[in-house]
Amino acid sequence: MTGNLFDSPSSALPEELFEPLASGGAFQLERIVSRGHRTSPGQWYDQAQDEWVVLLKGAAQLRLADDDRLVDLSPGDYLLLPAHCRHRVEWTSETEDTLWLALHFTADARP
Repeated sequence: MTGNLFDSPSSALPEELFEPLASGGAFQLERIVSRGHRTSPGQWYDQAQDEWVVLLKGAAQLRLADDDRLVDLSPGDYLLLPAHCRHRVEWTSETEDTLWLALHFTADARP
């Protein structure tokens, strides 16, 4: 499979675009494109796997539930979200696509 991470969807994005890129026994890599998207009020992501996310383009802000911390992300910033770390997207850029890579995996052991 080939492609370009920076290709922009040409159509409107009523919802975030999630595109699987690769997967294996204990991991899944996906590209996410956001265009002014945010998590619905009162909703939280609570995933069974760890997630490492990097922002490649655009801007975003995440909220972490455990300590009610806001995390601003700009290109090059990455974050490790341990399994069951409740989080939400507070906002993404409305003036350009926000491009993420997300690696979902099961960790053998924590450092």
